[in-house]
Amino acid sequence: MNFTIEKTERYALIRLAEATLDGDMPATFETLNRNLFREGYSNIIVDMEPVQSIDTAGVTAIRKVNRQCTSEEGLLILVTDNDDLIGFLDTASGNDLTFLPTVEEAIDAVFINELENDFRSEDDDEYNAGMDRD
Repeated sequence: MNFTIEKTERYALIRLAEATLDGDMPATFETLNRNLFREGYSNIIVDMEPVQSIDTAGVTAIRKVNRQCTSEEGLLILVTDNDDLIGFLDTASGNDLTFLPTVEEAIDAVFINELENDFRSEDDDEYNAGMDRD
């Protein structure tokens, strides 16, 4: 699987350089993401601009990565404006994936998600502090 990866403090950006995500590539994709999780990345942006098709193993790998990101309060964002690919992945994965047309919008979404997580944790802290007084 041909790709480049950029790591920042808040997210990892994987830029795929393949027209298809099939064969052995889904396993490589899954391993790459597992390693990112071990490094502490729960926000993963995948630039799928050149990707035109994905097989069932690719869909399964994307679903696994998405579940892992979500369980860590992060995001998996797939960057593509290919309506056919989006429709296929939406149908195959149960409509729980996040698609955005540009990497810049994906980066903004990561920051917004982190702010929302921070607000939620502050609300939980305030609620729990109120419960301690009883």
